[in-house]
Amino acid sequence: VKATRNQWLHTGDGFIRDADGNFFFVDRQKDAIRRRGENISSFEVEACVNQHPAVLESAAVAVPSEFGEDEVMIVVVTQPGESLAPNDLYEFCASKLPKFMLPRYVRFVDALPKTPTQKVQKAKLREHSVDATTWDRNVVVA
Repeated sequence: VKATRNQWLHTGDGFIRDADGNFFFVDRQKDAIRRRGENISSFEVEACVNQHPAVLESAAVAVPSEFGEDEVMIVVVTQPGESLAPNDLYEFCASKLPKFMLPRYVRFVDALPKTPTQKVQKAKLREHSVDATTWDRNVVVA
């Protein structure tokens, strides 16, 4: 795909334009999550999660759903010496995000995979997807 078409530079970034003509970054198109007809910005989910005082950094990624679209998984690195229960993080997010943006899955890791320029390698996170260490809000533990 050509980077320029019709005198526009196609960067792969998603923006919205307000009534005054100002553009606002929404997300990288390849990182956008589609869930039950809603477009979810991984950037917005991460911004919310990163507000939690026990969180050092996070990455939101799409994982396949049994319904054919995506579910939201948040991969979290906690602050040194901090611990955080997945349900507590979910409740924190539930107080700040619309219901359709809430992560179904939470996974804690020691570090996020990064490129030499320190960008999170979300493709690697998607490769590992959901595993036995991943918390699922739809699973009730007796």
